[in-house]
Amino acid sequence: MRIVVTNCNTTQEMTEEIVRGARAAAGPGTTVTGLTPAWGPASAEGWLDSYLSAAAVLDTLRTYDGPPYDAVVMAGFGEHGREGVRELVGVPVVDITEAAAHLACLLGRRYGVVTTLERSRGQIEDSLETAGVARNCAAVVGTGLNVLDLADDERTETAFLAAAERACAAGAEVLVLGCAGMTGLQRAVGEKLGLPLVDGVGAAVRLAESLVALGLTTSRAGSYAEPLPKRRVWGRPDGGGS
Repeated sequence: MRIVVTNCNTTQEMTEEIVRGARAAAGPGTTVTGLTPAWGPASAEGWLDSYLSAAAVLDTLRTYDGPPYDAVVMAGFGEHGREGVRELVGVPVVDITEAAAHLACLLGRRYGVVTTLERSRGQIEDSLETAGVARNCAAVVGTGLNVLDLADDERTETAFLAAAERACAAGAEVLVLGCAGMTGLQRAVGEKLGLPLVDGVGAAVRLAESLVALGLTTSRAGSYAEPLPKRRVWGRPDGGGS
């Protein structure tokens, strides 16, 4: 089984970190391939970055020419684009936001999301609402860190633990890592928190494997029907398109 994991930004080092986490979660016989968009934001923080990232990820998958894959994992927490990707590709598409929230709902009555900047809260809340799991979310709490700040492990752990306390005070019984760049953090802070901590990348990989193993993929009966045939120009008109 081959799973393609799409980073939502152009930072190759983050793609590599996400792929390490995905491979650690994957079962035997699963190959994980990471894709980094050739254009777009260096980190996705805010609505503008998110919409730009969505288009870049769609373009990356549209132009993919590697080995065939069985599923796509979208590694952008709260970012846009998953519905478009489900129209575009003919395999299961699992978004880490949905995956983490659905698993969290199986582990406790209410969960909390610990993310990067507070400005990301609106996107994440909207994403959870669209996925139908917002009702169980006790809080979305920011650490105050930029996405690229997550490379500093000590600073990230300290900020995460402080934000986790706020989420727990709001009623969270389970915590979700609210950024793909936090992948692996659960090993460092899980025991200190004393409650389940869900990594969206690992959750999405395992759910993708399950869908493939069960022979299930995206329904084409309505919302995620294949795109209508028409001329579409990608990028600048003078830069080529199809």
